[in-house]
Amino acid sequence: APLPRGPVLSAAPVPLSAGWLPALHFVRRGSKAVTRHWKAMHFQRQKLMAVTEYLAPRPAIPPRCLPPKRETVEEDNGYARLLRRQVEEVFRDNRMIAVCQCNSMPNDDMVMMKKYFRKHNIEIKFVLNEIVRHVLSQSKYKNLLPLFVTRNILLVSREMKVKEVLRVLKGIPQVNLLGACIDNTILSRQGVENFAKLPPLEAAQGQTVGALALLPSQMSSLLQGGPTHLTALLDQHIHRLQAGETGSLAEPSPAHSPGAH
Repeated sequence: APLPRGPVLSAAPVPLSAGWLPALHFVRRGSKAVTRHWKAMHFQRQKLMAVTEYLAPRPAIPPRCLPPKRETVEEDNGYARLLRRQVEEVFRDNRMIAVCQCNSMPNDDMVMMKKYFRKHNIEIKFVLNEIVRHVLSQSKYKNLLPLFVTRNILLVSREMKVKEVLRVLKGIPQVNLLGACIDNTILSRQGVENFAKLPPLEAAQGQTVGALALLPSQMSSLLQGGPTHLTALLDQHIHRLQAGETGSLAEPSPAHSPGAH
């Protein structure tokens, strides 16, 4: 059993005999004394360390006198150039390029997704991020670079099939829309959703033409209202004058009346 802390006193005096412990015990409890302290190095040892310190030898020719090293430029292979050319053609020939994040999905679902997009003349392009980033860094689509960080696919079409893309992606949770480039305009996901809510181009053009034609017609009616009202007042005044002259001529004069004789 552990001994109690501090001195232990017996309750009753016990006679000292062989095999018995003394009645009073002083037990020390606590941490040990710290014997290791920091001590400054002796000055002779410091001198020895300074003398024996390693000094690297100086080069025979100073580095500034050496010719500059030529940087070796790695030549791209033909396959990388072919992939870059294909990416450039995709951004040049299509009006809609949607950037999506593609997570792992079964092959059957991938085949069905391709089938759904093919109905709307939308193609799926699997691209490498290092190829796309190299092409975009040298083009006007530099703001699309932050989107190509994971496994990405491109949904491209020669027409603006934004509503169709959103409708198909709504049933495919493994593919997330990140952004798009529509008619050389970069849009976020929210921008793509707002663009899908817009009316067709022909309807928007008709609404714009109607709004533009309404203002000139209102201005023309306001400018013509004053002269038209003035002309009507003058015509009415002329009619009144003509009616007054006719009435004075029709009345008989009092000198020629039969009751005068």
